Formats: sequence, structure tokens, C-alpha cells
Amino acid sequence: MSKEEVEPLLLQTDGSDGHGSQDSDEPMYPHKKGAKTSTVISLQKPVAEHDYSITGEHYDPLTERDIEHPTSNCDTMIHLLKGNVGTGILAMPDAFKNAGLAVGTIGTVMIGLICVHTMHILVRCAHDLCRRTQTPTLSFAEVAEVSFKVGPPPLRRFSSVARMTIDSFLCVTQLGFCCVYFVFVAQNLKHVFDPYMGTWPLQSYMALLLLPMILLNYVRNLKLLAPFSMIANIFMAAGLGIIFYYIFRDPLPPIHRPEFHSGFASWKQLPLYFGTAIYAFEGIGMVLPLENSMKTPLDFGGWNGVLNTSMIIVGCLYTAVGFFGYLKYGDLVAGSVTLNLSTGEVLAESVRLMMALSIFLSYPLQFYVPMDIMWPSIKSRIPTERMQLISEYAFRTFLVILTFAMAELIPNLGLFISLVGAVSSSTLALIFPPLINILTTWNAGYGKFRWELWKDISLMIFGGIGFVAGTYVSLEQILHGEASKGG
Repeated sequence: MSKEEVEPLLLQTDGSDGHGSQDSDEPMYPHKKGAKTSTVISLQKPVAEHDYSITGEHYDPLTERDIEHPTSNCDTMIHLLKGNVGTGILAMPDAFKNAGLAVGTIGTVMIGLICVHTMHILVRCAHDLCRRTQTPTLSFAEVAEVSFKVGPPPLRRFSSVARMTIDSFLCVTQLGFCCVYFVFVAQNLKHVFDPYMGTWPLQSYMALLLLPMILLNYVRNLKLLAPFSMIANIFMAAGLGIIFYYIFRDPLPPIHRPEFHSGFASWKQLPLYFGTAIYAFEGIGMVLPLENSMKTPLDFGGWNGVLNTSMIIVGCLYTAVGFFGYLKYGDLVAGSVTLNLSTGEVLAESVRLMMALSIFLSYPLQFYVPMDIMWPSIKSRIPTERMQLISEYAFRTFLVILTFAMAELIPNLGLFISLVGAVSSSTLALIFPPLINILTTWNAGYGKFRWELWKDISLMIFGGIGFVAGTYVSLEQILHGEASKGG
């Protein structure tokens, strides 16, 4: 789909001659490769309810996709696991500290179910809007844009704003992940090398990482990053296995002990738990790209589809690491559970190094998303190819330095993760998908007693409360220096 602002296509279903009116200042969506030609009408007038339900019924976007290298179900599942299992899973014991063992367990299951539900909402709306626009695939931002264009007439003027908002939050989220990666790698390296090199400030370790990180992100081709991703996956899997070994190596302490929150921690700490948990489950940004590239996209959804199967595995891992990690270390748990492992043991130090290297090699994959969103608009303003190449490397350097500077300002890992989750993840995962669903189905009805409308509104309110409370508490503790023990 082109980047210009355009009006979506709808199939003509009212039996007219197909020459529907169209305002001259509202161009239409162009057909993507593989799309069938169809008669179209304008969206200047609301679509009648009986027409809306059958609009695009003769167009199947899943069969119109022309993918050069489609991914298998197994490939897609691996990508989903890779995208969801990162620094967030290692912060789950710290999240349970801020919620309590019982509330943390129930809350993690509930947040996981809600996030998976909103992923399904996004995919379903994307398919519906693809049919109505005669487009094989749509991105997250494009789905938001088109949903406003087919929504209630007073809101259609905000379609471009919706697209820019999604792109902005995606950039903020991914750059926030990159900041967290700087802090995570530096903290683990500090624990490994301080006994041999003396006590260095955390910022010094981050400074040592800057140049290697810049050079690594000069790799512009995703195919060249594939070997790094494979190594990162191997180290992450091995590291998690060793972490569980340390957790269960000795008998776990009793649940009921004075310094331990076996039930509920406190209302003040709960927003920090929410931010960390929603950060850990934030994989909604990759859902549409992965589904769009599948060889058999119908296998993505469904009760036993790729999405549900992957997220059940992710949810079980998050709950297990959070529950048993907090049960093992109590309120002494750090922002990353790797920092609680025995000091001086070769196996424990190897875990820190493996996890640090895994996250370091994963940085370019997170970095790719904001570059892909921001760079094309900058590139179009540069006249020559030589200057474009030089400018791209300069822009990559600038973004890496920006994430480094933010990490230097907020070196507390636990609070940083909670802040990123509350600000960006709650918006992308909990607020926008139900809003898109409301706009996409506004003229078709919302079920008996409008239950679907009330459900979507409830999800948006839940996400909004989490956004405000999580952001406020995280910023308050960052500004007042109330760093968690893991920071």
C-alpha cells in the first residue's frame, strides 16, 4: 500500500451501475499486487447495515497474497516465541514482587488472555478491512487508518492521525526496548567483571557497549542478521534452563514468611506490576507482519492455531519464572533474575554472559522497526543515492546514541521496563485494538445488548487506567530515586 493518504475501496453491492460518487480531494486506495479489479464506491456516506455485512464477500485477501518466501507454521511460531521471550521474562519475578504471589499469578494469566484476545481482534479486523479495500495485506498502522476511514463519518478526518499515532507508539515501544537492552546487558556484564576489574559505574559499562552497538546496527539487511538471531535464541533457551536449575537446586523457601508477599503486595506497587507484565506480553506489533507472511495464514487463528499455541507456551513460561523466581528470592529479587544467581560460580556467570550476548544480538531486530518506519520519509528528501547512504548510517548512529542516552538517564532496569510497558505497550495492546474493532464494526451492530461494544470499551478503560497509573508511579519512583533493589 502506498504511504499517501487515501480513501478505502468498497465493493459495489447495491446493484447500481458501479459509478459511485467520489470527492475529487479524496483519492482511493490503489490495488496491491495480486488484487482483483472491482467496482468501488466512496465512503462519503455511511454504508447501509445490510450492505456492510456482505461488502467484499467475493474477495479473499488470504488467497490474493503473493509472497516470495512464505513462512511455515513452525517458522511463525518460532518468531512469535522469539519476539515475546526476552528481557521481559527475566523481569517477571520483580513484577510478582510488586503484586504478590497470588495476585501476580492470577494477574499474569488474565493479562495474557486479554493480550491474546486483542491480537485476535487485530487480525480479524485486518482481514475484514482487507476484503473491503481489495488489499491482500495491511500493517498495524494501515489497519488503524482504514478503520477510521470506514468508521462513523465525523471520525474519518482523523484517519491519518490514527496512522501516525500507531507508528509513533511503535517507534517509542521499540526504542524503549532498545534502551532496556542497553541497561540489561550492562548490568549483567557489571556483575561478571566487577570482581576482576574493580567496581565500575553502570554507566561506564553502557559506554563500552556504545561503539559495538553502533557497528552492529550498521547491518542493514535482515537476512544478514539471521545468524545473530539464531545464536541469540540458543543462548536464551540455554540460559532459561540454567535459571530454572538454580531456582530448583535447593528446596524452595516456605510461601508464608514475614518478608514475603504471598497474597497481595500493595496498591501503590500494583501499577509497576502492570507495566512490567504488559511489557513482557507485548508482541502485538509483530502479529500482522508474521500472519501476512505465512504460507497457510488460516492456521494462525483458531483455538489450536499458531497464535494460541505460541502464547500458551509464553504465558506458562512467564508465570513459572515469575512465580518460582519470586518464591526463591523474595523481596531481594532483582530487575532481572539473572542478577540474583550465585556470584562467582562459573555456571551462574556463564548465564549472565549468555543472556547479555543474546540480548545484545537481539538489539538490531528491535531497532529495525523504528528505522523501517522513520527512514523512508527522511530518505525521500535526500537527492542522491550517495547522500542517502551516508545519511542512513548517520541516522542509525543517532538513534543508537539516543537509546544509549536514555539508558544512561534511567539505569534502573525494573522501573525502565515498567515505564515502557505502561506508556507504549498498554496503548498498542489494550487501547487501539478494541478501538479499531469498534470502528470497523460500527455499522454492523455489536451483538445482543451491544455486548461486544461494552467489552471493547471495558478493555480500553482497563488499558487507559494501566497507562495512567503505571506511567505515573514509574516516573514518580524514577524522579525520586526510589529504585528497586534490582536496579
